[in-house]
Amino acid sequence: MSQIDTNTSVGLVSPETIVFNEPLLLACGRTLPSYQLIYETYGTLNANKSNAILICHALSGNQHAAGYHSSSDKKPGWWNEYIGPQKPIDTNHFFIVCVNNLGGCHGSTGPQTINPETNKPYGPDFPVVTVKDWVETQARLADKLHIESWAAVIGGSLGGMQAIQWAIDFPNRIQCAVVIAAAAKLTAQNIAFNEVARQAIMADENFHHGHYYEFNTSPKKGLMLARMVGHITYLSDQSMREKFGRDLREGKLNFGFDVEFQIESYLRHQGESFSEYFDANTYLLMTKALDYFDPALDYDHNLSLALKKANCQFLLISFDSDWRFSPERSREIVNALMKARKQVTYAEINAQHGHDAFLIPNQRYQNVLGGFLQKFYDDYCN
Repeated sequence: MSQIDTNTSVGLVSPETIVFNEPLLLACGRTLPSYQLIYETYGTLNANKSNAILICHALSGNQHAAGYHSSSDKKPGWWNEYIGPQKPIDTNHFFIVCVNNLGGCHGSTGPQTINPETNKPYGPDFPVVTVKDWVETQARLADKLHIESWAAVIGGSLGGMQAIQWAIDFPNRIQCAVVIAAAAKLTAQNIAFNEVARQAIMADENFHHGHYYEFNTSPKKGLMLARMVGHITYLSDQSMREKFGRDLREGKLNFGFDVEFQIESYLRHQGESFSEYFDANTYLLMTKALDYFDPALDYDHNLSLALKKANCQFLLISFDSDWRFSPERSREIVNALMKARKQVTYAEINAQHGHDAFLIPNQRYQNVLGGFLQKFYDDYCN
């Protein structure tokens, strides 16, 4: 990439780091005496600070949601198609914040961080974190940024769960919750997929009970298998069929166990590349946060009762080919919101890409998201 078009991109961006010296009591009962978060911002905060949007990332995401870190970057941030000037999340109108969650492996305090009590990386001793914990840290970040209320909290998948938690835990600090391809809790099947992924990592001979940093190695084979399993669930049968079919890599059968089909080659490539940059202990933490999410648990398993606390508008979006977080899961949230007499808009988008559809350009999806945010901006931010 030789030149960045700032008419269509937020351009070059730099992550920022903020340190919190206030102790953080976690849902698991443990306390972090201090921690740091890394985040990026795009756009400009207006004078009355009414146009700030928080973007919450999914399982393998990070703070780099849009733009480029250098002019030599081959790829922009993970949601670059949706964040920028005249895009659905329009940086001409909104000030965007995206933070790497606590426990992450891209700069926020996590398993790779040095534990002050041992002077070694936390590794498996890093406490299990929850969506509720993340929302608390995000609220503290908002305090540091002098943002009293978010115009919107937006997220897909695990990010959407954070938007729901925000609406419940901080009802007066959020105007809109945009929940995309998410669920109020995981199904047993989803928990099962996560457990297979964790077992693949922990069975790797280089896992060393999570202390692999001390052995200057990492459980790459296990993490590769975990990503391959996960990636299958992010795609739809239609998208795999249209992209790969049963095409053979060499055009003929070799009657062996090496790569023969194109889909096998694709999955191995995805797994290998992921294992090069993502931390296995973080993957374990993120999948557990997914498994544990269930805001109705504290309200006698009544989701509608939990959502009664919310004061914000809701937009829910699902995709018809998403079988991991199916439209039925979104409709459960919509029905609970309606029962709680909350203002909710719902759209089910036709898209062939499965769960990954929330990351991929789609005109109706872009129109729904952009139209919702534009109306909010016209009504409340001008």
